[in-house]
Amino acid sequence: MPQLLPSALINAIDELGRLPGVGARTAERYAYYLLRADKHISEKMAAALLKLHENIKSCPVTFALIDASETISPLYSDPTRDKTIVAVVEEPLDIVTLERTGQFNGTYHVLGGAISPIDGIGPEQLHIPELIEHLTRDNVQEVIIATNASIEGESTAIFLQRHIVDSGIDIKITRLARGIPVGVDLEYASQITLTHALEGRRSF
Repeated sequence: MPQLLPSALINAIDELGRLPGVGARTAERYAYYLLRADKHISEKMAAALLKLHENIKSCPVTFALIDASETISPLYSDPTRDKTIVAVVEEPLDIVTLERTGQFNGTYHVLGGAISPIDGIGPEQLHIPELIEHLTRDNVQEVIIATNASIEGESTAIFLQRHIVDSGIDIKITRLARGIPVGVDLEYASQITLTHALEGRRSF
């Protein structure tokens, strides 16, 4: 059977299809859009992708993403941030989500994922030893475990809580509150969400 599309277009579709959440049909639409659009759009996109690895690195303290020209995360070096409070998150983009609330003035520590045996990710693959060093060095008074409300996130939170306690650090350990989102009926709430909503119930 003859090839239905030019090789260059097929290659573009295949590469776009490697992105998370992008299926075959979506990859085809993206590739065809880029083909029809001004070539400068593709050139700018290609240049931006090439610079991802060249111009970005991890903060040696918080493991947040920073510019290659920086030595440490601005959120950590900022003198107005409270270094005695640290929010522990799974991935660097979780920092963006918390910062958008405008309600947190502490610093962060990125684990680099969550414990997931099925994916071959154990505690040794995460920045947990560095977290203990971080908490000790800055004499942190409160650590907020802000992992996701997933099975992996919950397992990671439990492991961190026990590990921090076992390390002998005298510190307050808290967890982000969990509950039923506004506008969601009980029948559609997950079991994890309902469990945390019951545990975190308060006087009315």
